[in-house]
Amino acid sequence: MHNPYSFELSENCRSCKFRRNGFFCHLSTDELRDFDEMKYISAYPSEAILFMEQQRSRGLFLLCEGQVKLSFSSSDGKTLALGIAKPGEVLGLLSALSGNPYEVTAETIRPCQTAFISSDDFRKFLRKHPAVFQRVASHLGGQYKAACEQLCTIGLGALVCEKVAKFLLNWSIQEGAPENAIRFTLPLTHEEIAEHAGITRESVTRALSEFRTRGLIETHGSTFIITDRAALQRFGAQPSIPQKVDSRLLRVTSIRRSHSSGIRHSLHKHVLNGRKSA
Repeated sequence: MHNPYSFELSENCRSCKFRRNGFFCHLSTDELRDFDEMKYISAYPSEAILFMEQQRSRGLFLLCEGQVKLSFSSSDGKTLALGIAKPGEVLGLLSALSGNPYEVTAETIRPCQTAFISSDDFRKFLRKHPAVFQRVASHLGGQYKAACEQLCTIGLGALVCEKVAKFLLNWSIQEGAPENAIRFTLPLTHEEIAEHAGITRESVTRALSEFRTRGLIETHGSTFIITDRAALQRFGAQPSIPQKVDSRLLRVTSIRRSHSSGIRHSLHKHVLNGRKSA
């Protein structure tokens, strides 16, 4: 077993110091014992690739500690980040069940510990413990919901500041920061934030600068402080289209349309008279 770090790897799920509210963390004693027998524990440095999109599935990874970026790329090299996996999440679950290639690329953004289970071993585990299927369905449902929310933010958010504000607010909540005096660590570059928001790196830099100028956030390296959460939430909730249109604007638009229609009618009549004269 390779461990390039000073921290001690936890090999036994039943006495794991990382144990939390994760996919496999609340199995029964018998289920955990069988899971311990089939898993392989590994440690990874930052920026290590666990698997890549379209790669043949070997199995699934339980993330015990650290954070992993999930993303996919287009043929021209553009990358869209789907989300950040946190401890307790399972990566590659759908591919392990279906036998299809991995849908995304999983890259560590912090040193990580994972428990790997091959696809064959996991299917045997499910046949022996069919009660785990309910947990599988629940976990896949949660991943689907998170993906829909991320794509909604990227696809329907019209303003750059709106997208960046939503990202910061969501990240602060995921980090468990308190409602007051919000302080959290964001170990992502502007380029990586841009991949999550579906915008350019330059747009992220301008938006963060705007937030700092307005006194909404403070940044100290990778440490962020939201100094005015209510104002930042207003940025994140800006509507993509006007909710109410001024009635005077509607009257002006109506007059312009009527005037334009009258001109077109006169021209058409003039052309017809000219043809008859000819």
